[in-house]
Amino acid sequence: MNIACVVRLGNDSDIEKELKNLVRLGLHSCQLISWDRKFYNSEKNAQKVKEVIAALNVQISAFWCGWEGPKFSNFFEGPMTMGLVPEAYRMERLISLKEGSFFAKDIGVSDLATHVGFLPEDPKDPKYAGTILALKELMKVCEANQQYFLFETGLETPATLLRAMEDVGSEFLGVNLDPANLLRYGKANPIDAVEMFGSKIRGVHGKDGFYPTSGQEPGEEVRIGDGRVNYPLFLKKLQEVGYQGDITIEKEITAEKIRDILYTKQFLQGLLEKM
Repeated sequence: MNIACVVRLGNDSDIEKELKNLVRLGLHSCQLISWDRKFYNSEKNAQKVKEVIAALNVQISAFWCGWEGPKFSNFFEGPMTMGLVPEAYRMERLISLKEGSFFAKDIGVSDLATHVGFLPEDPKDPKYAGTILALKELMKVCEANQQYFLFETGLETPATLLRAMEDVGSEFLGVNLDPANLLRYGKANPIDAVEMFGSKIRGVHGKDGFYPTSGQEPGEEVRIGDGRVNYPLFLKKLQEVGYQGDITIEKEITAEKIRDILYTKQFLQGLLEKM
């Protein structure tokens, strides 16, 4: 397993500067993330990314594709605004994710990831059925691009996510496992989730947090090692299920976050060296 970091880019971002910052931190792998549709709907930007990653010897494990419209992370507005689940935004966001798939293909990245939304646990819920149909449509593009689509975990239980993957029915589906999200949304213990998802895990975020203390807001996100994720056991379980990919630090590389990134990197390195 390697340590990586997210690199967040928008249409006006200096791609070369952002990736040079990654290398200065001693990291050569990242998840590229953008919520700016203009950025990932641009052949010029795709060409620039390819040139820079080649020059800096940087690997991009996944393109994390954001989408338009409102997005709230609480337990009230969240189900109505996040991902493909809300019918009001579904088709527009499906178009964005298809564009993200072609962008990922253009820059030579095999995995596309996003938050699908608060998947209903009831398989007969109309929102569930509509979301599955949208995902089947998306997978036509991803499969043609020989590309995996990764569900970012946290907004649904692992069992619900596994059922959704079965209902979509594609071999090109995977999981971007965020242990802190699973805790913060009260959906699962990350250790159990590793066992449930097994070989479907194709990406992992290095974060920490607590379970919710109310029914209104997710639990607190905290510095890695200070929350409820049992990282020594979590990494061991990942190794047991055969995961050999990146542990991606989900913090933007900005001046005020450099200290947190370096602390997280040191924390994870210390654990990985003991394995």
